Parts: sequence; structure tokens; C-alpha cells
Amino acid sequence: MRLAICTDAWHPQVNGVVRTLSTTVDLLMQRGHEVELITPSQFFTFALPGYDEIRLAMVPRFGTRRTLHAFAPDIVHIATEGPIGWSARGWCKANNVPFTSAFHTRFPDYAAVRTGLSPSHFWPLMRRFHGPSEAVLVSTPSLARELATFGINHTRMWSRGIDNTQFHPCHTPHPALADLPRPIMLNVGRVAIEKNLTAFLDADVRGTKVVVGNGPDLEMLRAKYPDAVFPGGLSGAELASAYCAADVFVFPSKTDTFGLVMIEAMACGVPVAAYPVPGPIDIVGPDGRGPDNALPMQVGALDEDLGVAITRALRCERMGAAVYGASYSWDAATDQFVRAISEALGRRKARMRVAA
Repeated sequence: MRLAICTDAWHPQVNGVVRTLSTTVDLLMQRGHEVELITPSQFFTFALPGYDEIRLAMVPRFGTRRTLHAFAPDIVHIATEGPIGWSARGWCKANNVPFTSAFHTRFPDYAAVRTGLSPSHFWPLMRRFHGPSEAVLVSTPSLARELATFGINHTRMWSRGIDNTQFHPCHTPHPALADLPRPIMLNVGRVAIEKNLTAFLDADVRGTKVVVGNGPDLEMLRAKYPDAVFPGGLSGAELASAYCAADVFVFPSKTDTFGLVMIEAMACGVPVAAYPVPGPIDIVGPDGRGPDNALPMQVGALDEDLGVAITRALRCERMGAAVYGASYSWDAATDQFVRAISEALGRRKARMRVAA
């Protein structure tokens, strides 16, 4: 299969979307698929306001179309609703090339946080973008149900995985965290308003709160919460050792579509505390025993009171979390991706045969 993947999120950004796409591309190429990437690295870029680390392509329309025309893909996957995504969408429609899309980011919720407007103002744009797609790939069943309420019904599952060689419970705890007062409560991710970190940092619980990551709110939160630890961004073995140093992983976000860091933390043996919202519900489960309540032990806790969730999660067995986290496989996630793309291509070919 000749597949073009078009994304506004790519290296050097560090986030779940980039990790998901880069891992999937590697596995697709190992399986013999021909993959052409169109990313911001191919264009002049500008910083997204408030996010210096996020660079968007400037006027990518002609470069995107030129690359797609030269590659002549069987199908295009559009990962993001940014300038490259819209440019690729326009080329596919103009040239009658099928495309799939993905809903990685709650753009309406993020935009609402930044503008003060209701998310409802931004959903018509999402419906317009994803409407012509052969399939909208989503990471969880609850996200699929939510999108259906906004008129986006043609969803297909594409879950996530972890690197089992990197995320496991056998790392020596990170030396900068190992001797902090217990329990150590850890969060990993972009330090920005939409991640709801103040709910974590304001939680009335004993111990040490650690926030790993960079972002526009880092210096403000460092000044406001001097008792918390902000080591900045970590990756690779350092990040895994930070997970292994923690007693509980706290995920206060209410806007993430999945939360890749949750399964990374669990694979390192760290139970998760979060709100009962999509993402945590689909991973931890309403009762902490997975989405189907089938796990033999609790791997985390969800509660509308984050302090209560933290207290309950601290009582969970680390080994149960590790076994469950390790069950998330990138190979299985890539199987889902290939199946969704192949089915989309098959539907388009079937319609063309009927039309002929």
C-alpha cells in the first residue's frame, strides 16, 4: 500500500501524537508499506501562540500538493486539523483520492480554554474537516460515542501502545526523585492550562508532587507552587526511571483523548489517579479494574475528588498495574490502523466499481 501521512505535529515536539505517529510509521515501513510523510519540517514554520515548541507550517498548500502529486498515494491519512491537514484534505478532494483522518486532540476544548468561548463554537469546523473522510480514527470507544453526539459518526478504533523494552518496573528510581518525601505523586506531560495541573497541585494530600515536562505555564507554576518539584522534560530511560520513582501517577486532564502517559506509567508499575472522564475511563476503568471491569486487581482509581482518587490509587498493587500496562502493544495498535486504512480504501474502490 502506498500511504501518505500528513501531520502538523512532528519532531521535535514531544507529545503523545508525535510518539504515536512516529512509532506507527516505523512499524508500517517494517511491514513493507510505502509511506510518504508530510510534516512541518518540510516548510517554513511559525510558533503557535503560547506554545513556542509547537511550530506550524506557513502556507503549506503548494508544497503539500506537490509532494502528494509526486508520490501518487493509494490513500492519504490526515492526522491533524492544522494547515498541513487542511492542505492535504483539499488535494484529496480535488483529485478524488480517498483519505482517512484522526481525532487526536480535543481542539474545541483547547480553543475554549484559550478563548473563553464555548466549545460548541468550534464543533462545526470539526464536522466540516472530518465529514469527507472515509473514516475518523479514534483511540477509545467513549471518544467515538462522544464524536457521534456532535455528528461525526464514521469512526474506527486505533488504540495505543508502549515500548516494553523501555517502560517496565525494573529501572532504578530516578536519583533526583528517589529520596523525596513519600508518597511521590507524578505527572508527565505538557505544562499548559488545558492539562488542568492546578487541580493536581492544589490537591490536599501529603507527600511530594512532581511535574515532568515543559510548556508555557512552567515558570508560572514553579513560582506559584514552590513545594512541588519541576525537573523539566525527560525522555527515554530517564523518563522511565522517573515513573519508577513514583508511588502514584496523577492525570488531572479532562481534555485528552487518550493519555499515553497513563499506560507508560502503569507499565512501570505505577497506579493511576484521575477524574472519571473519557481517556481514564477507557484505560483505568470506572472501578479501577479496566474498561470492562475484568482485571483481577485495581490498577488505579477515578473520582470527581482528585485527592480521593490519589488516596485510593496509593492502595493499588504495583504489579497489577505493570502487567496491565504491558498489555498495550504498538503492534496491535498498528494492526488496527492498517485494518482501518485498508477498509477505507476497499470502500472507495467498491463505490468506484459501482459507479463504473
